[in-house]
Amino acid sequence: MTVIDVHTHMLNDEWLDRIVAYGGGFTVKELMGQRVIHEAGAPFMTLMDPMFDYEQRIRDMDECGVDVAIVSLTCPSCYWGGEEISTGTARMMNDDMAGRQKRWPDRIRFFATLPWQYPDAAVTELERALGLGAVGVFVSASVAGTSLTDPLFAPVWKAIDDKALPVLVHPGAPPGVGEMDMQRFNLVFSVGFMFDTTLAVSRMIFDGFFDTHQKLKIIVCHAGGALPYLMGRLDTAWDNMPPAREKIDRHPSEYFEQLYFDSISYTDDGLDLCHRVAGRDRILYGSDYPHNVGDMKGCLARVESLPADARDAVKSKNAERIFNL
Repeated sequence: MTVIDVHTHMLNDEWLDRIVAYGGGFTVKELMGQRVIHEAGAPFMTLMDPMFDYEQRIRDMDECGVDVAIVSLTCPSCYWGGEEISTGTARMMNDDMAGRQKRWPDRIRFFATLPWQYPDAAVTELERALGLGAVGVFVSASVAGTSLTDPLFAPVWKAIDDKALPVLVHPGAPPGVGEMDMQRFNLVFSVGFMFDTTLAVSRMIFDGFFDTHQKLKIIVCHAGGALPYLMGRLDTAWDNMPPAREKIDRHPSEYFEQLYFDSISYTDDGLDLCHRVAGRDRILYGSDYPHNVGDMKGCLARVESLPADARDAVKSKNAERIFNL
């Protein structure tokens, strides 16, 4: 049975050099013997050697039984440095990933990196990246602190929706990490990321985003953050609070039918909840490799623990369908 990993990342040395040179509030510091990217003083991404080594990636995929990786850049993507730097960085990453796909055509696919904060440039780069072979789009849960539902991004979303593309919505360090005292204990990872994704997608639901954009396919990272757990609470808000009904005329839970979720839950119980909320046809295998918390084997083992009728769908059939693989 083919296994397709839809949540897995790669970087390169030029990207790291650029974010250090032009990233402003982003810095690389040593933390307990590891190199870690910090934002506003808070650690949020540990730099692991396999992030820069595709040959190691292929070996690790072979060892774990993963056939295809749909790789993406990770946060903070290219949302820094001004239009020229941001656009140039997106082009560089798409060229790099397209080159890796050409070298390993049976093993590597990629999500397009876009300079979202510059919509005209983003739409142009989307077309170019698709021409290079991109099968979807990566976006952070906010773009340099701006909500994904901001009118600024409307042209980009329209272009994506017109092509019915999958979009991986990935958390970053949420705005206000300093005020929320997230610098300690790696709270950005354990709590902040989940908050960032949950807030972003909840806002999209209540803002009527999914009424406007009905063809694209949003993949919510980390088994949906807290969304499966909060579905009833979102509906209760809609039932009892007029502001929650300002832009949508049906329960938020009904929009879950337009969402996809990766399988990165860290526990069988977490994945079971996601499965019960989403159903077998809207969960996709993901690993978060090669982050220090990435786990191809463990994530695949949890997928294997799902009911028999869901395993094949989650391992590859759902991804084959929505990515047209």
